[in-house]
Amino acid sequence: MTTPTDTKAKPRDRVLATAARLFVREGVNAVGVDRLAQEAGVSKRSIYQHFESKDAIVATMLQEYGPAVVAGYFAPDDEGTPRERALHVFEALHEAARVSDFYGCPFVNVATELRNRAHPAAVVARHFKEQLTAYFERQATAAGARDPHLVAEQLTLLFDGASASAALRGGTPDAALAAAAQLFDAAVARG
Repeated sequence: MTTPTDTKAKPRDRVLATAARLFVREGVNAVGVDRLAQEAGVSKRSIYQHFESKDAIVATMLQEYGPAVVAGYFAPDDEGTPRERALHVFEALHEAARVSDFYGCPFVNVATELRNRAHPAAVVARHFKEQLTAYFERQATAAGARDPHLVAEQLTLLFDGASASAALRGGTPDAALAAAAQLFDAAVARG
């Protein structure tokens, strides 16, 4: 992954790396294009040669950095039981929040800050949240849950709440993992 200070990186990549750092840490609305250009070590003209607008930068940043964000949460479908894979998401969240600067789910943060469901970045954010729900649904289906989509939506909501709590507290409460286990187990028991 490119770092904002990697002067050998292409300007576009430096802008995206800087955007990822600043937008996640400080918020989209708090960071202007002037500051983005300064910290990325590029001119505003260069930014607009690569991106038509700040909105395009936000959407592209989420699109390009999103896979790296979600990769750390998903266990491969051939490792462990479906239950273990579903709970791995909450364990990974706890570790991410405990050992680093953690500002919550970047997808939820950007989408809620923009407050426009049709914004290109909100569309990208929704895509990644749908990937999380689909992951939970695959695990619930594999475990034999009666309504795998319902439990997947419940687990996604729980994840978003645990992520917000982690941003406020640093680390997630043990209750998040316990609640995820109870939801998953109850869904499978009804199956």
